[in-house]
Formats: sequence, C-alpha cells, structure tokens
Amino acid sequence: MAKSNLLSPSVRPGTVVEFMQGDQPQLAWVLEETSGRLRLWTINKREMKLPAARLLPWTGPVGDPEANRQEIQDILNERQERRGEIQAGLDVMELWSLAQGELESAPLSWFADLLWEDAGPDELAGLGRAMLATKTHFKFRPPVFEIWPEEKVDQRMREQTEEKSREAVTSAGQTMLAELWSAHIQGRSPRLPALEDELADALARILRGKVAENLDENDRKIWAAISKGLPDVPHLPLLLAQSWGILPAHHNYHLDEAEYEWGDGWSESFTNDIARIKTDFSNQLQEPEPIDLVSIDGATTRDIDDVFHIEAAGSGYRLTIGLARPDAHWEFGSGLDREVMDRATSLYLPEGTAHMLPETFGTGLYSLCAGEVRPALLTTFVLDERGALVSTTPHAAWIRVRENMTYEAAEAAIASGSDPALALAHRLAGLRLERRLEEGASVIRKPEPVVTISGEGRDTEVEIVLKDPSPRAELVISEFMILANAGLALWARDNGVPLLHRTQDIALPQESAGIFTEPAEILRAVKLLLPPVLETTPRRHAALAVPAYAPITSPLRRYTDFVNMAQVCSFLAAGAPRLDAESLDRLAVHLDMRVKAVGAVQRFRPRYWKLVYLAHHRKTLQPAVLVEENGPMATLSMPHLQINVRVPRKMLGDKLYPGQSFSINFTRVDPLTNEIKVGDIFEE
Repeated sequence: MAKSNLLSPSVRPGTVVEFMQGDQPQLAWVLEETSGRLRLWTINKREMKLPAARLLPWTGPVGDPEANRQEIQDILNERQERRGEIQAGLDVMELWSLAQGELESAPLSWFADLLWEDAGPDELAGLGRAMLATKTHFKFRPPVFEIWPEEKVDQRMREQTEEKSREAVTSAGQTMLAELWSAHIQGRSPRLPALEDELADALARILRGKVAENLDENDRKIWAAISKGLPDVPHLPLLLAQSWGILPAHHNYHLDEAEYEWGDGWSESFTNDIARIKTDFSNQLQEPEPIDLVSIDGATTRDIDDVFHIEAAGSGYRLTIGLARPDAHWEFGSGLDREVMDRATSLYLPEGTAHMLPETFGTGLYSLCAGEVRPALLTTFVLDERGALVSTTPHAAWIRVRENMTYEAAEAAIASGSDPALALAHRLAGLRLERRLEEGASVIRKPEPVVTISGEGRDTEVEIVLKDPSPRAELVISEFMILANAGLALWARDNGVPLLHRTQDIALPQESAGIFTEPAEILRAVKLLLPPVLETTPRRHAALAVPAYAPITSPLRRYTDFVNMAQVCSFLAAGAPRLDAESLDRLAVHLDMRVKAVGAVQRFRPRYWKLVYLAHHRKTLQPAVLVEENGPMATLSMPHLQINVRVPRKMLGDKLYPGQSFSINFTRVDPLTNEIKVGDIFEE
C-alpha cells in the first residue's frame, strides 16, 4: 500500500478515508469518485454516497481498487483496530501544553511532527481522532485545528463538568422524586434507588435550595427537569425532602427563605472577633456608677437590655433608664458585624430563641445581669407632675444592676405597695399613658397565648395556654420604653444626630384613639393604621402619639437599635455620630429589607404551631367572636389563640352583631399551606 496523502485535493478508488457522522469519525473505502462525489463502503458494511468535501483532512493508505468486499472489510477492520490503539496511547493534554501559546491554529501535520519523525496514515488518523475528541482543548475548523487558550480551556472544562453533573443528577433525580412523591401521597416510606454519595448530596442540595428559593441558574434548570411531571402543589420541594428524611417534620422553611441560621452555631466562625471583643471589654472595665437600677422582664429572659431607676424630683419625676451597650467594643464593617446586620433581629419562637448577637454577648457579656458590671447608656429624663418631658440627658457609663425582677414579682410589689419606687414608676407610667391617649394614641391590649412545644418530628405535641397578665408591671415597661425611644429621638433631632426612626406620619380619625380590648374594636382600630416606615427623618408615630420615635431600647435584639445606640454613644464620646445622614440612609434601605424578611419568620411561625394545635383538635369546639360581617364573608376571632378565620356569612344566621359569641370546629386545618376551614358553628 502507498503512503497516506494528508490534505489531498482528490482521492481515487481504493483509498481509505474518514468522515464525520454522528459526532464520530467513520472509516470508509472509496469505491468510485466522480466529479467530487464519492461512492463509499463503510466499516459498518454499508454503501453510501458522500461529497468529497466532507472527508476529514487525512487519507490513506491507498489499496487495490479491484479488491472485493471481504478484502475491503478486512483492511478497514485492521485500520480501525490500529488507529484505536494509537489514539488510546496518545497524551493529547501534553500535546496541547506544547502547542498552547505558540500559535492559534495549525494543520494536523504540524502536531504530528511534534510526535513522530515520519507519521504514517494510521498515526495521522489516530492523532486526528484524539484531537477531535478533545473539544475542551481544540476546535476543528477544516482543514486546521484551533488551539484554545488556557482560560478558554478552563471555562470549557468547568462547563463540561457541570453538564455531566447536570445530566447525572437529572437522570437520577427524575426517578428519585417520582418515588418520593408516591411515598408521600401513600403515607409510606420511600423505596429509594441506590445512589452514589455525590449524586445524593447534589439532589439533597437542590431540594433544600428549592425550599429556600435560592437556587442558582444551573440548579434551577435541574429542578425544572427533575420535577417535570410532578403536581404543582404548594411546598412540593419541602414535602419531597421530608418524604426522603433530609428535612424533619415541622421543618421551619421560613428560616430557609430568610437565609437565617437557627441557634448559635453561626458564631463559631468568628471566634477571633469574639476573643478580641472580650479582651477589650476586660481591659476597659471601670468602676460602676453608684445608681440603684432594676429590670423587669419575663422569667425566662436572658438578654436583658433595659433597666431603670426612678425618684421624685420636687412635684415631678426623675427617671433614669439604662440600656445595654453591645456597641462599646464593636468593630463596624467587620465580618462579624456584617453577619449580625444580616440576622437583623433575634427570633423568639415556640421552639426556642435564636439571638441576633453571639450568645456569649447577647445573653452574657453585655446583658444587664444583676451583680455584673456592664457598659450602658444612662439617660435621665426629667418630667413634670403631669408626666410631660422636661429634659433628656444621656451619658455613657458602667453600671451594676441591683436586681432582675420578673413581671410577676414586680406586679405583686406594685399591687401591695411594698416597693415605693415601683409604685412611683407605676404612677408615672399611668400619667404617660394618659398624655399619649390625649394626643390620639391607639393602644391595643389583647390576650397573649403561650405556645409550648414538646417532643420532636412527627411526635411533636403543642400546648397553648393564656399568659397570666401583669398589667401594672407591663404598663411600666411599655411606657418607659416608649419614653426612651421617643425622648432620645427628640434629643438626637435637637443635637443633629441622625438616627433610624420608625415613623407613621398619618392622620387618624378620632375613633382610632383609645384603649381597645375587645376583638371587634381591635380589628377596627388596626384597619385604620398603616405599617410604620424605617427612615432617617424624625416624623410623628401616629399610633404611639409621639412626635418622633427612634428604636434604641433593644440593642441586644435588634440591629436598628444597635445602630442607633452607636450613633448616640459616638456623638457623646467624639462630638460626631458614627454615620452621617447619607450613609445612614443607604444602610436603612438594606436593613429594612432584612428586617422584613426575618420579621416574616416571627409573624408566620407561631401561627403555624397554632394551626398544628388546631389540626390535632379539629373536632373540639373553640370559642370565637364575630368581629366583622361586611359582604358575603364574615370574620371570626379566636382571642385565646389570636387567630382570625373567615366563614360564609350565611353560616352564622340572620341576626349578627360585632362581639357575638360562637363555638366552632373545623373540617380541615393544614398548617403548611395556612389553610383552615370551619365546620360546625353554634351560637352561644
């Protein structure tokens, strides 16, 4: 046989050639050539016609044009085996390394000369096949091969890896998800296919990501493919993940959507920052000011961020409110600060508490625990005999709290008159409330159901009882906190210190003012209000009836308060706030989004557990009160659960009035979809 003719302009009968078919080189024998048209016998024992232009740019060897079919087939089989062996023995990556950077493209002969002194037809064909198969490194543009640069190769390798992974996950995921859904609707354990750990992890990641609605573009494509054919039902990814067992029953998907990590484990990534702050705290520790301070909180509260001292001042009052200062040794802009800002607020849910700050700070080093020396912002408010604010004087200090009182203990002391200071505090709080009511305040007081969770997973049990109120002690704390937030907002306005304000600058009708305790009254009052806005301009808060309101009394629990605390203390220490108004405006935009996202968890999760409770007691009659009857649907309130339900008005009878009492049960309660359907209704 004659030698190969690489890039030959023409071929004659008896020549071994190759062409592309189905993205693979195919071997053939030229039977006949007529004006650029070829009749071929392929290695697959088929005769076909092909334009010569479709041949790959390596031909040969050339044999006897008169050979019979069997002889031709034997030659093709021999060439195929030989070329396969040559291809398998080539290191194309090394060849690319030699060529990359030298030139952008070259004919096959150039690459062959790097490997052999005198390449034969099989060597050329084996090399050509190997380079065609390496699409990540070479691009075949007849008659030459382009050589991809390194950055292009890296990109294509990543894409190839992602594509292979996507194909594998898609193939396995379709079967997997179909079985998980079938198991869910049948109420049985899934019969899971055997999966490699890498595939199982990828599927689990995609399911969890879909639950949180934070999939990237690649994973969104995979989810669309693997979920094709499944029903479009609410929370499908969560149901599948629970059927699989990678997420537990009663999983709090609201946390996933808010990208909020439960517990304190997140703080372990910031051990160096935490250690530095502890060192600074220790080094700067000072003798506390000699002032008698107490706190009033719930019995289980560990993050104590407000205390007070009160005394008579002539015919008026001198009230000093101390607030925790977690900003005292804080590094704003650090990784820890960014993480805390993203958490935005602590969460207090039936299943437990997740703190905004690392617990070592929020419930430890900066919590105003009795007997411990702590940094604080002390603000003295002087008020006249009617409770009107006369002056506000803040200063930074170190303090030692005398006692952390519970609401129950403070209530008993006020009721009995055994503590003159608490009695004085209650008298001032009453005056402050009267003033706010005169200014049009809308005060809502309603029962507080306490939801208790026990057990885990599907064995979880829910109990709900009404909290025993401590109205006198609660009045003291609520009025003192409103006074502190409003008083410091006015002080900051007068001193040119920009703060984050909660504003509700709306005109309210006269009927919105007052104290509302009945469910129907509460609903009417709430409908007149608009949600407050977070902004840097001090404006009126209509429902509270104060001219300005900047939250600062919960710096351990809310980042808005944390920021405001730093603004005030920076001004006191250096004569200038930490952030100017423009910087604070930019911060407010991001922070408001995070507060709303995390706040959704606080709003919706307790309701979920209440619906779990109702689902377990569907047939038990629950007391309810009619609060609205307009239109075809009426609204009933269950004050002991703080849940409203809508029912067709015709189910309630003909004579209806707000406050009318009923007993109701339910035909369906689905906590996950927030679906609740009333069954029987009996008028009491």
